[in-house]
Amino acid sequence: MRQNRLTWRWIGILVGLAVIMSSLGVAGHGPAAALAQEEDRLGTITVVGEGKVTIKPDMAQATIGVEVLRPTVKEASAEASQVMNNVLGALRQLGVADRDIQTSGFSVWQERPYNPDGTQGAPVYHVTNQLNVTIRNLENLGSVLDAAMNAGANNIYGVTFSLSDTTQAEAEARRKAVENARAKAEDLARLTNLQLGEVLSVSEVIGGVSGGYYPAVVKAEGMGGGGPIMPGELEITMQLQVTYSTVR
Repeated sequence: MRQNRLTWRWIGILVGLAVIMSSLGVAGHGPAAALAQEEDRLGTITVVGEGKVTIKPDMAQATIGVEVLRPTVKEASAEASQVMNNVLGALRQLGVADRDIQTSGFSVWQERPYNPDGTQGAPVYHVTNQLNVTIRNLENLGSVLDAAMNAGANNIYGVTFSLSDTTQAEAEARRKAVENARAKAEDLARLTNLQLGEVLSVSEVIGGVSGGYYPAVVKAEGMGGGGPIMPGELEITMQLQVTYSTVR
């Protein structure tokens, strides 16, 4: 009898252990095992979407300069100052505000040219004065440049075009970048037999072409009374990195 009781006791203990192990998922069943199987089915796809918008510029920047060569520093400096005052007067007369005129460079240096016989000639002094000028009405761009040259400016370079307010253009470029990212992710999911899920994260690409302007279509238009200045069009590009969840 005693032996039978011990046998049944051990059977009860073994059955209890089996029930506990089953509830914990040790036998490969239950909530823990189901969660592990579900996690095996989940993954992610990360892509970079790009959006581009073509825009017309509405303002321009130009560097306008004066360079004078004279035998003495005093002569060169005095003439450069007089010419620059004339240039400033011409710009203001055309409506360019003082806030849109900024001195970007001023320099003085000596040059000692050589004579035909190889001897060193008398020194010549260079004085340069440069302005960064913003023209907010493109219809006046040609007239502004002509007026500056007529006033004595002999260096004009670095004419660039831009947009005064980029908010709407950047928003449209971001929208296109999101659409492009979705299309790329759907293509990758299809190629790898995955189902595309929800967006997990979105970040703007920094240090790439985000928010950059690039020349696009150029239109041959004259501006004001000046030469053939062509503002063309600009292209703003935004890049977004998007991560999607996937299910097998």
